Amino acid sequence: MLRTLGPALLAALLFAPAAFAAEPDKAVARHLDALGYPYEVDEDGDYRMVFDMDDDRTQLVYVRSVVEEFGANKVREVWSPGYQSSTDAFPQAVANRLLEDSQDAKMGGWVKQERIAMFVVKLDADAPSQALGDAISAATRTADAMELELTRQDEY
Repeated sequence: MLRTLGPALLAALLFAPAAFAAEPDKAVARHLDALGYPYEVDEDGDYRMVFDMDDDRTQLVYVRSVVEEFGANKVREVWSPGYQSSTDAFPQAVANRLLEDSQDAKMGGWVKQERIAMFVVKLDADAPSQALGDAISAATRTADAMELELTRQDEY
């Protein structure tokens, strides 16, 4: 089940993406509608959702509208935050744990976005709805599990 994202959570999530979409990618909306996922579009044109997780937890996830290119590849990203540092640098133990988790992840890996650790899944921009759904599931489950492990909180 999804929930609407509250303004306090939006204020807490401060990150600066490398590229901005002027308009939301309508292909993402079609996929999310096919999956039955309610969403909001943020000021960058990205799709924002909050999923209900186990134990009355929630998890924030973004599907970016921007499509990155590398050679012949067109890549879309799914982001989910899992940790926020109180300083510009992550504590060594946290950074090492995120690297270890990236090694074990079947899809995606951890990146540092300012003071926030984001789990990012990169997939073909033209992937079918089910593949996008799998990427969203991987991001939300991994980020929520790491948030619980590192903080014992449910901020995201």
